[in-house]
Amino acid sequence: MLAKSDLISFVATNNAAKAQQFYEKTLGLTFVSGDQFALVFDVNGTMLRIQKVDHVKAQGFTVLGWKVADITTEVHALSQRGVVFARYEGMNQDEDGIWTAPSKAKIAWFTDPDGNVLSLTEF
Repeated sequence: MLAKSDLISFVATNNAAKAQQFYEKTLGLTFVSGDQFALVFDVNGTMLRIQKVDHVKAQGFTVLGWKVADITTEVHALSQRGVVFARYEGMNQDEDGIWTAPSKAKIAWFTDPDGNVLSLTEF
């Protein structure tokens, strides 16, 4: 039923100004609009709605991720914009914070200003 419908992704913020700065300026996403309920971004044809809420309870898992062609290049570019990549105990991450999964996918994690876990994956 929904296989041919467009996906809309959601995350939450309790500081819309910081979230807009991060997603638009730091990550380079295209800002579409904002109202009292959400900020809206275009992410390569997918709508991202950053809901404005009173309290954000960051989850301990990835809530948004991007498939990238060259993860090392993306990690370096985002690091230059102030993004700090997470390190997790027990995971053998390289000097850039990139972990190679058993499937050979390479993954790096970081957080937005509200603590939402985001990721980059090179398959």
